[in-house]
Amino acid sequence: MRWQTDRITPVATARMLAARCAWRCLGVLLATNVCVNVGLAGVLSQADLKKVEDLRPMFAGLMGDLVQTAKRSDITAVDADCVKSTMQNLVEISQELSSYEYLITIEKELTNVGENDPTRDVVRFAIDQSTSILASQRKKIAQLPDQCTRSALALTKSQQALQVVDTTAGILGSIRSRL
Repeated sequence: MRWQTDRITPVATARMLAARCAWRCLGVLLATNVCVNVGLAGVLSQADLKKVEDLRPMFAGLMGDLVQTAKRSDITAVDADCVKSTMQNLVEISQELSSYEYLITIEKELTNVGENDPTRDVVRFAIDQSTSILASQRKKIAQLPDQCTRSALALTKSQQALQVVDTTAGILGSIRSRL
């Protein structure tokens, strides 16, 4: 009798983990969007709403691309290691940001949040911490080992990750400036 786990390929497992990371990391941003829209009506513009919504597929696409790239048989072991390092940094971002999701979402239940309401400060704190995490992880992604900087593939993948981090930080910064 074959075990159920024999049917699960490493690629399928990696895809599942990438999707899970994408949902967790960008759940923070979507939660921010929901709580700000519900609790602070009119704070986010429709353009901001669209940007936040576009982050999830952008992150999921990047993670899926990195997983597929790392599994390719036609790349060198150094390239695969560099791509895996970029993936690990994105997973760390996801895990660290998820710890602030609750703080951001607590405001979602409130409908009358005033200008000086303490919950606004809690959301500010969570966004500030999330932005700090993104900044520190950005430095880690940008500081590639020498072998990775010599690889066009690894450099391209890390640049794509930096673009996602920068976009995410920009959206959080834009929301923070309105709180």
